[in-house]
Amino acid sequence: MTAFRMPAEWSEHEGCLMAWPTRPDLWGSVLDEVKEEYANVARAIAGFEPVTMVAPPGHGDDARTWCGPEITVVELPVDDSWFRDSAPLFVLDGDGRRAGVDFRFNAWGGKHHPYDADDRVSALLLEHLGVERIHSDMILEGGAITVDGEGTLITTEQCLLHPNRNPGLSRDEIEAELKSRLGVSKIVWLPYGGLLDTETDGHVDGVCAFAAPGKVVVSLPEDPGHPDHARMRANRAVLEAATDAQGRPLEIIDVPQVAFAEVAGDEVEVSYLNYYVANGGVVVPVAGVPQDEDALAVIAAAHPGRKVVGVRTPVVAFGGGGVHCITQQIPTARPLA
Repeated sequence: MTAFRMPAEWSEHEGCLMAWPTRPDLWGSVLDEVKEEYANVARAIAGFEPVTMVAPPGHGDDARTWCGPEITVVELPVDDSWFRDSAPLFVLDGDGRRAGVDFRFNAWGGKHHPYDADDRVSALLLEHLGVERIHSDMILEGGAITVDGEGTLITTEQCLLHPNRNPGLSRDEIEAELKSRLGVSKIVWLPYGGLLDTETDGHVDGVCAFAAPGKVVVSLPEDPGHPDHARMRANRAVLEAATDAQGRPLEIIDVPQVAFAEVAGDEVEVSYLNYYVANGGVVVPVAGVPQDEDALAVIAAAHPGRKVVGVRTPVVAFGGGGVHCITQQIPTARPLA
């Protein structure tokens, strides 16, 4: 079998995949507001790389109206709009040949129904893109992992070991599948995702992200009253003691800022860590609060040479995610000789 490896998010992209929000049972009265936020995210990313928006059949014109002409819209059967978790995870081999790993998807432990179209959408996307499909029987969402492209993967025990994902697999078996399908050799297990992240059971992309080989950005709320104050310090302690697949200790960059917003009468946290690294840029969820600028400055320092753009996404947070959750990068493949 050809050896494939999942490249880091900061590697060169051919483009970005997103899915158009349409579920009234999830968004209710804020459906138009979240459409505006998705469109704003898509246009922000399109300033750096091409964006393809997948809309359920019959919703393509709606997506085109909101997003504008710079966004390519295609119609494919899809249930929900969280492509970090339901779209394929792209991998490259040593010759730059591209494939997509099609993990199983069960709507974060069966939290939303139906999800059968989302479970099938990876295969449809790979067929549409003309990319080789690699199947895995393991349930995995892309938001549950972050990789450095050099053999290291970080995840959370809170999510990957949750009994609603792969109850028939042991930790060692989950590790073996990650190593086999994504080409990693070292897995760092953080104990916690966000306490308030009941939707995904603690995805890592709300609390930690690789910014470069040997460098991670972590959420570290400075407010002792924040529900994750102690939990994120426990995560940081694990990272401090860890080395990556190359044997390097990890440089840790703390994001102490947190942001909350009110949506439909509920207070929601907008996670600055849930950002997307594009070609030459970083698109970061913000809440329209004073601490946004300080958080953007920290993230900019972690990604030198990239333009950092904040996009207000409190309604996306209300639905359970952020910019990273609604995007999936397509790494550039090397042309065959």
